[in-house]
Amino acid sequence: MSANLERLVEIALRDVLDPEIGRSVVDLGLVYAIHAAPDGSVAITMTTTTRGCPLAGFLKEAVGFAAGAVEGVTAVTVTLTYEPAWEPAMIAAE
Repeated sequence: MSANLERLVEIALRDVLDPEIGRSVVDLGLVYAIHAAPDGSVAITMTTTTRGCPLAGFLKEAVGFAAGAVEGVTAVTVTLTYEPAWEPAMIAAE
């Protein structure tokens, strides 16, 4: 179930767009990890395009909201990290 829940969360996160770039946080490579526990709690590790990104709070909140709306998710923790640093090569091909 947890692998399936992780996939459903990833799909939901495709609706979270970076307002500056206009592409999803998933396509941009900003989501580093999604871990779902058997109890439905989900931990997401993500980054932003720059360390001082003024949209970091907005993106973190939007990711948490989108993940929390997935059926079966009981709790969401979103952690921002800057290791490894994001780079444009992480963007998925169109």
